[in-house]
Amino acid sequence: MKMIPWGGISCCLSAGALYLLGRSSGRDAEILKSVTRVNQLKELAQLLDADILPLVVAISGRVGSETPVNCEFSGLRGVIVEETAEQHFLKHNDAGSWIQDSALMLSMSKEVPWYLDDGTSRVYVVGARGATGFVLPVGSEAFEESGRSLVRGTLDYLQGLKMLGVKRIERVLPIGTSLTVVGEAAKDDIGTIRVQRPHKGPFYVSPKTIDQLIANLGKWARWYKFASMGLTVFGAYLIAKHAIQYFLERKRRRELQRRVLAAAAKRSGQDNEGEKADNLSDGTKRDRAMPDLCVICLEQEYNAVFVPCGHMCCCTTCSSHLTNCPLCRRQIEQLVKTFRH
Repeated sequence: MKMIPWGGISCCLSAGALYLLGRSSGRDAEILKSVTRVNQLKELAQLLDADILPLVVAISGRVGSETPVNCEFSGLRGVIVEETAEQHFLKHNDAGSWIQDSALMLSMSKEVPWYLDDGTSRVYVVGARGATGFVLPVGSEAFEESGRSLVRGTLDYLQGLKMLGVKRIERVLPIGTSLTVVGEAAKDDIGTIRVQRPHKGPFYVSPKTIDQLIANLGKWARWYKFASMGLTVFGAYLIAKHAIQYFLERKRRRELQRRVLAAAAKRSGQDNEGEKADNLSDGTKRDRAMPDLCVICLEQEYNAVFVPCGHMCCCTTCSSHLTNCPLCRRQIEQLVKTFRH
């Protein structure tokens, strides 16, 4: 039996990690509840004039820009554009079969100054791609098959490749997208109001409203809590089960040792009677002092072997009642030798 219940310990450690995640999510939800909500963006200038710094706010509006990017493939006008191109191909492996693989050919990103507009004012957003909850939607996705040039195909085949084509993905934050931003409000040197990542606090850019963000964080906090409790209970059960089995095994071994030593002492006393015992060699004495007893009842000499285990010597009576494999005769001999010396 293994001494350390790794399964139970792993469950408890996982429960601890989930508990910490739950606390973090719950703490973030409470922080979001405490931020200043700006219903109209024109109110933000008045809040900044009150010299309450740092000011963490929650604002909402539609994405706009003075210099939007015209997307090549999707035809959209956006403020953040990411384009990737992957070459897809089949390659010949060592086993002689063809497997599909890909390689990145192009990765391009572009962002222009942009703001949120709710009809009353504009507030610029800085560093949105590093914010929590920010996901850049896919604007266009296309697959261009490779040309069927005979020469190019032959060269690729000799190199162990079969070109399939190029997959182009264009991700874009379009003009007019509704967003909620939670961050620190500030003014730059020329008085332009912007929202950016605070030195300490939450920074969210998400299409969800502030109430939806709070509800989502609360849901995850509860889920982490329940999962942590479940893993804790299961881990404690595994550890307790292992401990009980360990102590029962030690108790059984001690009882078996006691019975083996008692039987060995009894047989040794019988074998040492008479004058012939004095003329035997030391090795023969040790062999005769070792009883060929059934490992179950320790009373009769063994005359059967339990076939499923293949190494258990017992008497015919006990062999018909076996359900578990106890120590074999070799282990018993070792125990007797250990305690005798």
